[in-house]
Amino acid sequence: MKKPKKFVRAAGGTVWQDDSLLEWDPNDYRIFCGDLGNDVTDEVLARVFGKFPSFQKAKVIRDARSNKTKGFGFVSFKDPTDFTRAMREMNGKYVGSRPIKLRKSNWKNRNIDEVKKRQKEKDVLLGKRR
Repeated sequence: MKKPKKFVRAAGGTVWQDDSLLEWDPNDYRIFCGDLGNDVTDEVLARVFGKFPSFQKAKVIRDARSNKTKGFGFVSFKDPTDFTRAMREMNGKYVGSRPIKLRKSNWKNRNIDEVKKRQKEKDVLLGKRR
């Protein structure tokens, strides 16, 4: 029996298990979409980016209590060419009532194994030993 994959993350000195990452393809090309207005939903984001053939998923991050957007979301693609085209064509375009700001998502960099690896490399460069 295969154990389900766990996503243990680290950021800002905190470590936690993030089950929301199980919804995403681990080998996708993901864009961070910033400066989203409260009028932008998952469906709106999906409609805007759905014109790219390898579009997979769109998610607007919302506050659990108020259900208002936190002002950012993510869009994923299977093909790096569509990812690059979307970054180039959609950055600064209006989505809802605001121009969207796009960046390559760094979600993989927060994986606990990556954080430990980078810390180890940093310690080696600084001459520290563990």
